[in-house]
Amino acid sequence: MLLNPIDFGDNPYLVGPHAPVRKELDKPSLKYVGQVPKDFSGIYLRNGPNQIHPPCGTYHWFDGDGMVHGVEFREGRVNYRNRWINTAGLKQEQKTGHSLWPGLMDPPNRSLQEAWGSDLCLKDNSNTDLTIHGGKAISTFYQCGEAYTLDPLSLETLGTLDLLSGGGRQMSAHCMTDEQSGDLLFFDYATKPPYMTYGVFDKDANLVHHTAIDLPGARLPHTLAFTTNYSILMDLPMFWDPELLQKDVHKVSFYPDKASRFGLITRFGQGDSIKWFEADPCYIYHAVNSWEEGDVVILDVCRMSTPVPSEAKKQKLAGPYGSMLAWLKLDASYHRYRFNLVSGETKEESLSDLLSEFPVINNRFGGLSSRYSYHVTLADTDAILFDGLVKIDSETTQNQEYKFPKGCFGSESQFAPRDNAKNEDDGYLITLVTNMETNKGEIQIFPAEDITQGPICRVIVPQQIPPGFHSSFVLPENL
Repeated sequence: MLLNPIDFGDNPYLVGPHAPVRKELDKPSLKYVGQVPKDFSGIYLRNGPNQIHPPCGTYHWFDGDGMVHGVEFREGRVNYRNRWINTAGLKQEQKTGHSLWPGLMDPPNRSLQEAWGSDLCLKDNSNTDLTIHGGKAISTFYQCGEAYTLDPLSLETLGTLDLLSGGGRQMSAHCMTDEQSGDLLFFDYATKPPYMTYGVFDKDANLVHHTAIDLPGARLPHTLAFTTNYSILMDLPMFWDPELLQKDVHKVSFYPDKASRFGLITRFGQGDSIKWFEADPCYIYHAVNSWEEGDVVILDVCRMSTPVPSEAKKQKLAGPYGSMLAWLKLDASYHRYRFNLVSGETKEESLSDLLSEFPVINNRFGGLSSRYSYHVTLADTDAILFDGLVKIDSETTQNQEYKFPKGCFGSESQFAPRDNAKNEDDGYLITLVTNMETNKGEIQIFPAEDITQGPICRVIVPQQIPPGFHSSFVLPENL
């Protein structure tokens, strides 16, 4: 698909590094700076917003049409392509030639016949995460929506997971695949009871389990975690103002007088069997990993202690986009919880003071004890940009940091294991880079053992790659 250039105005998430690209490319031959290693293979995929039509109202970064960038590595060769995700909402807007749904910053339009999200008022852009399951990539929406299936090689939209026939509703932004069993674990949430549901797809994409989770009111959880035997769901004290929600006003507030709650449920357990653990108030966008140690469940996360922007921060970012910019400021850092299944006690500790987000691990260690995680650091800019990578060793709490050169901004990375890898960090770290100095995108490959060395190879893409959200790596055994 090739679209004509368009003037999106001055919204900081539609200009500069965040300006949407207008071409879908297939590039089997690219220029390299350095050498692509031959001792690994697989596909790096990254999702993100890439708006097609001018927005109806005030565009929010989360509103953009989903676009997937795919990089296939095989025997030292690299193939790149990018595709819009062909969602039901995008199909309708392509027919009319303009945007139909208001965005996150706008009042709901209840006259629309079809809508998604936790309150069924948004367009399902499927622009947020990518999870590999059953040989397909599963693309999801930042609130709750359809679970779109993509071919990980061609990036073509294949269809959706069948949620409804098994009693499901929608799927939240983050679902997770257990590489050991092939199960896909997910939840969704809504503004009306049941406020949360939890479910499991087996390795053949059959919805084999679904149950309601009792919550005290409408909540805004973003992610979950899992171990070999448990799934971990979250009830956190940042959610819509209950009184305003009754008036169809979606104002998010933080309630520091309420505890954070973490619900542990056996993988195929019923909702009334969930066991809740309380902790200090916070908000969590992303989990690092979780595993079991005897009667204790470990949960590592990027934790925000002040998720709602202060008035000073809002005033500093005044103007038509000030509120959006202030809300998107992230102050998360690496945090660990220990939930004792026998005593019901919670212990928590900070593992790093460094502000970092979008953590990833070696996916073969999901739900198992792991040591290393790879995060991005945030630039001191009004709009979110990632200015570096950091590798955190949770055993020693030592960090390795790498900062991108001036004018370059990264994406959520992915770990690619070497062939016949012997250690957890025996492999490479891959990220996409927005290079404002050259106005071209880059695929950068780092040695995962020591990212401070910088990229050992930079693969040049002949058009810009805007910053995005989440990524995944398709392991060779999952193709």
